[in-house]
Amino acid sequence: MIKSILATLLLLSVTGQLRADQFVFDVPMHSKGANTYYISGSIGGMPPSDFMVDTGSSYMTINETTLAKLRLAAPPHYIRDLKGILANGAEMHVPVYAITNVRIGDECLLEEVEVAVFPGKTRQILGLSALLKASPFIFSTKPPQLQLSNCHLAKAATGNRTRLAGGMPPP
Repeated sequence: MIKSILATLLLLSVTGQLRADQFVFDVPMHSKGANTYYISGSIGGMPPSDFMVDTGSSYMTINETTLAKLRLAAPPHYIRDLKGILANGAEMHVPVYAITNVRIGDECLLEEVEVAVFPGKTRQILGLSALLKASPFIFSTKPPQLQLSNCHLAKAATGNRTRLAGGMPPP
């Protein structure tokens, strides 16, 4: 018991303690069934679309259709090819690109996010390559929302008050 308490204290002193005020960007999620949750977001200034939130996916993924549209607006930068293993165990080779920005919800803006590009019109996934940029984060199902910490402030108003850097509304 004492070893357990000491280990916990040591862990807190090394990692620091998370505080509620760190999570200043609340992004609502909605379910489409089968215990999957989606957020509204956009990439490279394109119109908003739904992204499935998947904390088990190493990369944010987009499809080839979205990549073609991005190439017209804010050209992504090719990085490398990646050999990925899908949830069903199959291997797939996909290109990885850096995109200039990803907006999660109305306010959270992330810059230079790596995305894997899947063939066809597959659903798009908000994976760890984006989520880790906004960490620490909380994925909650009751209520269904993402709480994010380290975002740039997207140009958005909340009611009649615009949020300042750090997510707090002005006095």
